[in-house]
Amino acid sequence: MPLYSLSSNKTILIVGLGNIGAEYEGTRHNIGFAALDAFAESNDFPAWVNKKDLKAEVTQTTLGDVRVILAKPTTFMNESGQAVQAIANFYKIGAEHIIVVHDELDIDFGQIRCRVGGGAAGNNGIKSLIQHGYGETGRVRVGIGPKTHPEMDSADYVLQKFSTDQNSHMKDLTREVTAILIETIYGDGQLPHETRSF
Repeated sequence: MPLYSLSSNKTILIVGLGNIGAEYEGTRHNIGFAALDAFAESNDFPAWVNKKDLKAEVTQTTLGDVRVILAKPTTFMNESGQAVQAIANFYKIGAEHIIVVHDELDIDFGQIRCRVGGGAAGNNGIKSLIQHGYGETGRVRVGIGPKTHPEMDSADYVLQKFSTDQNSHMKDLTREVTAILIETIYGDGQLPHETRSF
């Protein structure tokens, strides 16, 4: 069953998860922001606008015949659900027309997996979405694992910056996320089922 019935609803909301603030730039937990920035740039979206009432930075354009709204919550990660709820209510978008791009520690760096719904897998941003009634969104899960030291606290690991080697692959990673989003927008509305690697 298609994730999105784009023929009847020509609007899609894509949310990247992360933490605001310069100290969080380049960290593993902010890969959702980085991927959305790259997607916006490669598809000529207008400049981001800080919408305080929506608790997010927002930009939008039309790709094909689909209105695409991008959002980066300005809440912290563990309150992302507040922003998604505010944006979805404002634009009248149901969970079935929302895609969330986020980091996932249970997936190795270099792999991207997509699904609809599911548990939070320890991600506090997804946990917040579930708490606010948006657990059944589409998800583009970008691998950031495994931990370099298994005994390291997961919260500390995700807030570290990517390694030099990982950073050298960042353009490949964001390019693959962009390809997945473009395929979904221009295709039949289904996120790909296979694991993508780069």
